[in-house]
Amino acid sequence: MWSIFRKEVAVFFNSLIAYIVIGVFLLLNGLLFWLYPETSILDYGYAEMDGFFQWCPYILLFFVPAITMRMFSEELRSGTIEFLLTRPVSLPAVIGGKYLSCIFIIVLALLPTLIYYISLYQLGNPVGNIDSASVAGSYFGLVLLASVYAAVGLFMSSVTRNQVVAFLLTAVVCYILMAGLEQVSGLFSGGVQFILSYLGLSFHYSSLGKGVIDSRDVIFFVSVAFVFLVLTLSSLNNIRK
Repeated sequence: MWSIFRKEVAVFFNSLIAYIVIGVFLLLNGLLFWLYPETSILDYGYAEMDGFFQWCPYILLFFVPAITMRMFSEELRSGTIEFLLTRPVSLPAVIGGKYLSCIFIIVLALLPTLIYYISLYQLGNPVGNIDSASVAGSYFGLVLLASVYAAVGLFMSSVTRNQVVAFLLTAVVCYILMAGLEQVSGLFSGGVQFILSYLGLSFHYSSLGKGVIDSRDVIFFVSVAFVFLVLTLSSLNNIRK
């Protein structure tokens, strides 16, 4: 599994597209955080990162699929999937290695955004006037959310050899899980509305953003990611047969 993890990370960073994708991700976040009039923290006047944690999940809708789209689709297109599946390594190890490499890349891309927190910490009046617990909880929630996106991306990559199709399917499904269910819940009332809202990722993500890490929210994210990883395993088993 660790060999696959190292291989995938090396392959990703050996391609120009990796630096373009990460660069665009950081550029969009930077523009929205500092320069765009509607979202600029300089115009907002308060030392908090709520805006960043509200729009970043939607930027990740394009960033994460760009990472995961080639994971299995490229193997299927080139025919190397047969070689991979016949090697003396279990399918869970293959999936685990690729999944962990995706999460590692996502975390690396998020690390530079910590400069936003450091800047606000210093710019606060007085210095340090920022809710650090809320920021830490939101970052933790952002990583969990991206982990679900990555699991969805691996599954979509395992069902098509076309990387563009894998990208689009991942983006659409992740959007439905993140915001679609929440929006649909508004059409109902009572218990149905609550259930649909509860099944959406935004419900649990916003809870973590309050600075309180509830085990129920963590379990929900882990469970959704696990379901899609199991679906990926099932898809690869069908290919091997």
